[in-house]
Amino acid sequence: MSTYLKRQLPRLCVAGAISFLVLFTKTVFCQIAPVSADHPWHTSTEISVETDARNIPDSRFVIDSAKTYSLSELIDLAEAHNPATRVSWERARAQAATLGVTRSELYPTLAAAALSETNRQEAFFGNRFYGQVVQDFQVELDLNYTVFDFGARAGRISAAKAQLLAANFAFNDTHRAVIYQVQQAYYRLLSSMGQEEAARASLSNAQSVQEAAEERLKNGLATRPDVLEARSATAQAEYDLEAILGAEEIARGDLATAVGASATAGIQVQSLDQMPTPESMGDTADQAINRALGQRPDLMQQVAEIRSANAKLNEAKAAYYPELSLTASPSVPSLYGIQSPYPWAHTADLTGGLSFNLRWTVFDGGARKNRLAEARANVHAAEGQANVKRNQIADEVWTAYSNLNTAFRQRRAAVALLESASQSYSAALESYNYGVRNLLDVTAAQRTLAQARSADVLARTQVLTSFAELAFRTGDSIRANGRPRP
Repeated sequence: MSTYLKRQLPRLCVAGAISFLVLFTKTVFCQIAPVSADHPWHTSTEISVETDARNIPDSRFVIDSAKTYSLSELIDLAEAHNPATRVSWERARAQAATLGVTRSELYPTLAAAALSETNRQEAFFGNRFYGQVVQDFQVELDLNYTVFDFGARAGRISAAKAQLLAANFAFNDTHRAVIYQVQQAYYRLLSSMGQEEAARASLSNAQSVQEAAEERLKNGLATRPDVLEARSATAQAEYDLEAILGAEEIARGDLATAVGASATAGIQVQSLDQMPTPESMGDTADQAINRALGQRPDLMQQVAEIRSANAKLNEAKAAYYPELSLTASPSVPSLYGIQSPYPWAHTADLTGGLSFNLRWTVFDGGARKNRLAEARANVHAAEGQANVKRNQIADEVWTAYSNLNTAFRQRRAAVALLESASQSYSAALESYNYGVRNLLDVTAAQRTLAQARSADVLARTQVLTSFAELAFRTGDSIRANGRPRP
């Protein structure tokens, strides 16, 4: 090494150490919370997290924007592509694997090991030392099996089975929620589309009134304020139409998202006129409630939780009894040895051991007693939670049932209102053209007709929405052989 390098080596070592400390300090301090709350917290680690977020696989599918979808088709797409169903499905699969792990306790465990060891030493014999080498090759099996444990394993298996049932019911409940989400978004879109048609009809009426007022002004039969009032009504109708168009865009994006597609997808659906509006329902409130209590998956999930709590109670009781286990460890050693001045020697044989282990906890400071009390309390809590869920379901079904009856009544009233408002507007416009009525009467009739059209659309979609809500609350929407989806 040259003299120059020898002189520079300490400096290079110091510089390297400083660089390492700077990088280490920067990495460590990136993980520390900010010193104050007066500004956002941005670190270099945030860049890598943002990159990972952008690289998450996109599960959304491309929807056919040229196709007109029915509600049942959209529900099928949502059940297949909505990420919520995939999450719930994977959790159910994980719980099934947990049950498999628990069941494996019924079988023995068997482990195999291969060992090799070489020992070299000097052995003193007589008046001198003799060098010796021993080479050991060994294959060993280790078998462990619990013969009986007074129901501890059975309790854990039963608890895992109940948890798997709960996961499956949670999966079904996710489908129920997804179906309801699609139905609600679908009917909101239908309502917006119906409101758009009503708003365009109202705009056309307002324009007709404005044209009539301007024509009468030319003929000296109307005043300038009458024309301004008519123009104001037209501008208001245009404003209302634009607001409805914006709400329709949002509803279309909500429906696409519920299905599992991008919110920007141009999804096309049937119009409100193509949807049959139910006139009545054949069930009483008690029938709907009883049906919900027999098929709601979230209530079935609570029943599974009761089973799981009872199984854990049995496991806690088994801790008071002994546990007998078997251990067997057969092995086949192969020994090679040499001791100077003698030649190599070899031996091989089957060795090992067999033992039974009886373990019985005599005293544990009250741990088993408290675990048993905890398990009993969890059983009572699960039963209480099931009763809470039953009461909640009954109230939800009753509310949905009442809302549906109200929607039926409002629908009948809206039909009568639309009919009378249409006749009133036609009569007012005709009378105005003959000079019998003034413009204020016509614009008032026009506004009433616009409100009646909006109420008619709202009443029709409210019946459909209430039907979907009742199916959601009773659990009918996920019954394969049950009542049809509204």
